[in-house]
Amino acid sequence: MHPAFSHRRLMRSATDSKIAGVCGGLAEYLDVDSTVVRLFWAILAVVPGGVVGGVVAYVVAWLVVPKAAAPVSAPIVAKPTPAG
Repeated sequence: MHPAFSHRRLMRSATDSKIAGVCGGLAEYLDVDSTVVRLFWAILAVVPGGVVGGVVAYVVAWLVVPKAAAPVSAPIVAKPTPAG
């Protein structure tokens, strides 16, 4: 018996993006709020010794992680109006 795993991929978010969608995509992948991920990444970037690690990791993720396709919205259909 095999456990049922969803086949999720880490992708940069197309909808929850402030700079490049890295934190939004990571939040979607981990199923947590994107604010928590952004706060963690900001703390990592300002901690002494973590500045290079946080900034470099973000840039590397920006370059390596593919961007998710933008969601396609349903076409807007005009309702017919009675003539008169």
